Amino acid sequence: MEIPKVFESEYRFCLILWENEPIGSTQLAKLCHEKLGWSRTTTYTVIKRLSQRGVVKNENTIVTSLVSKEEVQAAEIDELVDKTFEGSMPAFIAAFTRRQNLTEAEIAQIRRMLDDYGQKE
Repeated sequence: MEIPKVFESEYRFCLILWENEPIGSTQLAKLCHEKLGWSRTTTYTVIKRLSQRGVVKNENTIVTSLVSKEEVQAAEIDELVDKTFEGSMPAFIAAFTRRQNLTEAEIAQIRRMLDDYGQKE
């Protein structure tokens, strides 16, 4: 299943939803007003738009997600690697590591993740 594109403002909305779901649309609109400064109608428009794209479900005014945070993040990384690094994960990682100050603990964690990934194949 292809994960639908979630744009930045929609992603900020989804962060609120993932943290609070299932949630009534009225309560979600209040949270979006508090955290994002959105009007009620803006929140309802985003709910409708994301519902149409299969990202969320709004059933009997209860809003739930149909895709997880991890799925959306992975789809974004895939798009970034394809578009910016011509599909090369090593080129992406090389660019990332050149621009970040990774701690020894983070480096060790990344090594463990790669080792675990390599053992799955």
